[in-house]
Amino acid sequence: MIAGIGTDLCDVRRIDAALRRHGLRFAQRILGPQEWAEFERRLATSSARAHRYLATRFAAKEALAKAIGLGMRHPMGWQACEVVSDPLGRPALQCHGALAAWLAQRQWQAHLSLTDEAHHALAFVVVEHQP
Repeated sequence: MIAGIGTDLCDVRRIDAALRRHGLRFAQRILGPQEWAEFERRLATSSARAHRYLATRFAAKEALAKAIGLGMRHPMGWQACEVVSDPLGRPALQCHGALAAWLAQRQWQAHLSLTDEAHHALAFVVVEHQP
């Protein structure tokens, strides 16, 4: 049974502007440890690719916040979950701490789809109740 659906469209140019204004602190606020390591790898080769990566992670977390109905308030937070990929590149949400416990208590599992194109990053999250 579907418990919630969330989507977010992020303009990569807004992410570029935030990074210019706040520097890497902005990315560090959004990304978890695994995401940060990948962001740094991408940044070393292509800032545009790194900025699109950050935009997709930003959109994914916003979409999850909408799908679970909390917005960005406890236990949902920027670093309460990370976008990880399976060996074939399929994205998934890996939740931590209080958010993971909150989702488990409700028997909810989140499914994620991501895409990006030039100036836009899109995330779509379906939260499923799995008794």
